[in-house]
Amino acid sequence: MGVLANALMENFGYIVILVSMYLGYCFVNMTSQKQPTATTSINTTTTAEAKEEEDDETEPPRNFTQKQLLEFNGTRDERLDQDKPVYLSVNGIVFDVSEGRDFYGPGGPYELFAGHECGVALAKMSFDTEFLDDLEGCKNLNYGEKEELENWINKFQHWRNYPVMGRLIPDDKMPDPNRILTIEDLWKNNGEGEVPEGYATAPIYIGAHDKVYDMSFGGVIYYGKGCSYNVFAGRNAARALATMSLKEEDAKNPDISDLDEKKIKVLNDWKKTFEERKNYPIVGRLEV
Repeated sequence: MGVLANALMENFGYIVILVSMYLGYCFVNMTSQKQPTATTSINTTTTAEAKEEEDDETEPPRNFTQKQLLEFNGTRDERLDQDKPVYLSVNGIVFDVSEGRDFYGPGGPYELFAGHECGVALAKMSFDTEFLDDLEGCKNLNYGEKEELENWINKFQHWRNYPVMGRLIPDDKMPDPNRILTIEDLWKNNGEGEVPEGYATAPIYIGAHDKVYDMSFGGVIYYGKGCSYNVFAGRNAARALATMSLKEEDAKNPDISDLDEKKIKVLNDWKKTFEERKNYPIVGRLEV
């Protein structure tokens, strides 16, 4: 307390920050879709994008890229005509703090934390943007800062009961998107393998001709074990995607050399959805 008092006396600006943080701390403590039916084919009248998004339900724990997390900043989604959820990460744990939208959402005192890793900033009780998105920095905090970080995590989990949505994987920990993967590599990452350190769930690799995507970053509800598109998990599903088929023999057969232009366009539509709509990370490439 003596150290904190001295710091407050030395810098009036820091007092303002601490007072704001304290009031926010008090405020937080005081204020208390169906899956597609499995068939042997995908409805050919439904686009790839719409098929994935139909009747969404509560998603199991998932992995987040930094780009994906940024989308959950509480701003208005003009396409859906509704406000986005408000997520933030504390030492890699992604919380849904939408119940505290007035605090963490647009216009709130902590709005700059929305969509970001903010463990270091919270531990240091700082609004400096240099402390955002620094997951590695959580390891380098001093004793008092680490204790404060744990206090925030405990508060979010046990006092406020904010739902834990998954884990944030920083960009420097993501696989090289240009590495060459084999069919064996795909199958080892079919969603039933070991969970890598820092991940919320095991990787779910799906090949789409030349590119490999990790569906554990938001697609567990569709491609995980027991889900409608699980037949694609751990395989180069190019042919199945192009022909809108859920048959295992199509999922196992990556050959698209005999497909017409219309079916190739369907495959490319899937890839566009994966990359632009879903932001599934590309984690490697296949030699085709």
